[in-house]
Amino acid sequence: MSAAIYDIPCTTIEGENTTLEAHKDKVLLVVNTASKCGFTPQYKGLEALHKKYADQGLVVLGFPCNQFKQQEPEGDSAIASFCEMNFGVTFPLFAKLDVNGPGAHPLYETLKAAAPGVLGSKGVKWNFTKFLVAPGGQSVERFAPATAPEKMASAIEQLLPKAQ
Repeated sequence: MSAAIYDIPCTTIEGENTTLEAHKDKVLLVVNTASKCGFTPQYKGLEALHKKYADQGLVVLGFPCNQFKQQEPEGDSAIASFCEMNFGVTFPLFAKLDVNGPGAHPLYETLKAAAPGVLGSKGVKWNFTKFLVAPGGQSVERFAPATAPEKMASAIEQLLPKAQ
């Protein structure tokens, strides 16, 4: 994958236009989220990873998506409130987007191409599919929705800069 991932326009959950350029030298954990999914409690584990590794170079990025059984029906401000009140989420959240189909966000098109799913499938299977991106976009690894965030710690640690 090229560093072009950092130039893709994104919209924060507050409605601000941005890119991922500020995170170019970080390890990214990009997750499509939903508030009414059986995996929604993973927000707690994602926040724990964010808090544990943020100072070492990890950034968790949440991208709400309503494509899977309409499990993210609310608007962006309601999603942000839900995440903060129920799970204490402090990692960056972005505006609701599509991860599959003709309206799939370019970020997800790039991630899916870099890290195909089981049997080479390009589609995102369900909410809480996770993409772990090495600094500079050098590599991408895909994790299944059922993979608990804490089970990703060793993969994250391998990508973090080593302490001197």
